[in-house]
Amino acid sequence: MVDTAIFVGNIATDDVKKVANRIYDIIVSPGIIPGLINGALTVPLDLGYLAIGYIDTDSRFAHQTQRIRMAEAIHNDILNYDHITNAVEKIFEKFNKYLSIRQQDNVYRSVVSSIAGRLITAKIISTIGTAVLTRVSFIGAKTANNWIGRVTMVLLIGGMAERSISVSEELAIKAPEIYQLLRPHDYDLTYFLFEPAVEPFVEAVHIANQFGQPYFNEIIEIVERKLNGK
Repeated sequence: MVDTAIFVGNIATDDVKKVANRIYDIIVSPGIIPGLINGALTVPLDLGYLAIGYIDTDSRFAHQTQRIRMAEAIHNDILNYDHITNAVEKIFEKFNKYLSIRQQDNVYRSVVSSIAGRLITAKIISTIGTAVLTRVSFIGAKTANNWIGRVTMVLLIGGMAERSISVSEELAIKAPEIYQLLRPHDYDLTYFLFEPAVEPFVEAVHIANQFGQPYFNEIIEIVERKLNGK
């Protein structure tokens, strides 16, 4: 399970720095995104969620309702590239709303001075979408070659379903402003697929909502200083 921080009470300076450093890493090196996603979408992890789903009888009915919603979303092709990138784009749009024009210019254009910030964002979104679909396709091909693979695939689907629901529930608690953004489109059910690549941006938005704009600005100022080599 990806460990998303929950910021309650006072937020420490170290927490602000950690979020800023992770945002910087992704902006400067989008090439790390496939590794983040590959590391998160693992068979053992999904099988672990499947086991938890069987043990946790208290939430079984609620999860069954969510599985019905998931089945409908899958029927509506929620796992295609356009839907994945649309979900990610909504998160970046929310993040950018907290940036001033000067900050947008400094954060994005400092990466490659000749490219507008929106193109930098588009590259990150595209990289995330491609990485997600590549990894999911690899898992399917890897596990569907023989009868053992087919059985594993059935279990994996169950584990991925449990993981999808659990991560959606966690998002509703940890970053309700993002959950409310994704839920109307059922994108909360696919959030677990790209969570590692957007997590620091989600945390920054949540910090702005919970603690105020000055804390968000502090994150961006750290990113700016790192971009400028200070």
